[in-house]
Amino acid sequence: MIYRPSATVSGKITMAALLCLLAGGCKVSDVNLSDFTQERIGMITSSVQSISKAARPLSDDEEYYVGRAVAARITSTYPLYHNPRLSEYLNLIGQSLVLHTEKPTTFGGYRFALLDSREINAFACPGGTILITRGMLSSVKSEDELAAVLAHEIGHIIHRDGIAAIQSSRWSEAALMIGSNAAKEFGPKDTAKLLTLFEGSIDDVVKTLVVNGYGREQEKAADMAALGYLAAAGYDPQGLVGYLTRLEQAGHGSKGGILTTHPGTDERLEYVHQVKSPLVNTSAEPKRTRRFAALMR
Repeated sequence: MIYRPSATVSGKITMAALLCLLAGGCKVSDVNLSDFTQERIGMITSSVQSISKAARPLSDDEEYYVGRAVAARITSTYPLYHNPRLSEYLNLIGQSLVLHTEKPTTFGGYRFALLDSREINAFACPGGTILITRGMLSSVKSEDELAAVLAHEIGHIIHRDGIAAIQSSRWSEAALMIGSNAAKEFGPKDTAKLLTLFEGSIDDVVKTLVVNGYGREQEKAADMAALGYLAAAGYDPQGLVGYLTRLEQAGHGSKGGILTTHPGTDERLEYVHQVKSPLVNTSAEPKRTRRFAALMR
């Protein structure tokens, strides 16, 4: 059954509700603005508070829906790899790591998934979704190295590096529209404009993740955070050093294209080597080694 919103409901559209539309992977041209399903209407809150400042930060739920839309966009190019055992393993490591971070929970929770691509890369989608390619998984040589890759991406999410890619002018315009029109009925043109702004925001994040890459300071901060997460979770922080070293030696550290999401590997190695890693109990390492070897066969 299709639920058609009344003028009252239409006038209370929130950013999270509109982002929910895009989180399904649709584009503005795909949306029939008069046909909101009951599930989508459920995302529309009963009231919208006025926005006192146009350039306010995204709320946790808005970040979550941006991240879902980003993940949908990425998986339309790099399809998911369906392997229950590997997916469970990936989430086991990832969920263990997030428990030892300064933000162990997010609005929609952390999710870890594999992409069916031979390219070596990983993507940290806002809100808690982390995607790594089969090529990345094949390139790690131990569970500690795999944990290092995930810890680095978790750092990007906690630091909100993906959200930082959204053009402030784009988000400000959307915030102003909703803030000034919250008590009014949104017509099709208003809603279409907001969807266009949000779609542009998704494009900003995807472009950073897939094309431009993060800045050096963002990479450095994610590396520093990863070292702490690894040690706290009982993994060897040297797993990050070992993995970066091998990438650099193989010539993957400074290539263009999709690998630009992790630029300047030689520079990263330089400062990671300078960090004094805390002592870690390595008694569980043999068990991790066996587990990793069994799953990677």
